[in-house]
This record gives sequence, structure tokens and C-alpha cells, in this order.
Amino acid sequence: MINSFVSFIHAFIDWFYPPFKKLMPLQTFRYAACGGGNTLLDISLFYISYNFILHKEMVHTPVMTLSPHIAAFLMSFIITFPVGFFLSRYVVFEGSAVRKRDQLPKYMIVVVGAILLNYFFLKVFVETFHMYATLAKICTTFFVVAFSYFSQKYFTFKVG
Repeated sequence: MINSFVSFIHAFIDWFYPPFKKLMPLQTFRYAACGGGNTLLDISLFYISYNFILHKEMVHTPVMTLSPHIAAFLMSFIITFPVGFFLSRYVVFEGSAVRKRDQLPKYMIVVVGAILLNYFFLKVFVETFHMYATLAKICTTFFVVAFSYFSQKYFTFKVG
């Protein structure tokens, strides 16, 4: 079942590839397509969580109080983390030399870095520069995507 789903995703993405063939290799195009789709999902979930679930209000937990932009980020992350791993592992970097059992822990290390970058930039953009939370999330995404791509390509799913 996974193989047929991955084949479908490959066929769908690869159909759009010919105009970009001279600009980038197929793997980079697939990363851009999968990462772009997951990023749109992330920003959409962030927007919905921030505006309609949390209503831009602080989230009080037994341990701490979270600002709504950080809570919305965590809510979207719960979904986009497994989606991103699946797409990276099975669609983009399927020829990885890293053993499968080592990929998830390495992916988690990269994701911890991405979480820290998200947290830092959201805090700075919203609380220091007073940006709207969704715009801050979009700006933050540019830094996180660059970090994630190079980390995944040369660390998590490195091709030997």
C-alpha cells in the first residue's frame, strides 16, 4: 500500500518536473514539492489553530503558560512532523545510504533544530518586531526550510 501511494506521489510530482529539468535535479524538485506542500499544510494549520482554535489567547497548562503563536506552532507540528518524515523518507530521499532504523532518530535531531529555530524566530518576530503571527510564521519558514533541506540531505538521508 505504501509503495503504490509513493508511486502515485512520484508520478504526480514528476509530471510537473520537465520545465524545471534544466534548473535542478529531480531530487531537489521533489524536495521542493514535498516540502512546499508540507509547508503550506503547516502554515494553514498554524493559521487555523491560532485564529479559530486558540482565538489568539494564551494557553494555560499545569506546567506553564504558552503564548498563542507558540501553542499554534506546536499544534501544527504534531501533524506536519510525521507527514514530513514520510515524504522525506519515501518520496525524496529513497536512495539514502543511512539505515532505515537510523533515519528517524537523525530526522528527530534535525526537527529539534527546526523547533528551536521556529521558537526563536517566532518569539523575535512577534514579540520584538510586533509582526502578525501568521506573517511571522511565514518569515520563519524561510529560515527553517533552508536549515532542514541541508540537514536532511547531508545528515539524515545522506546518500553514500
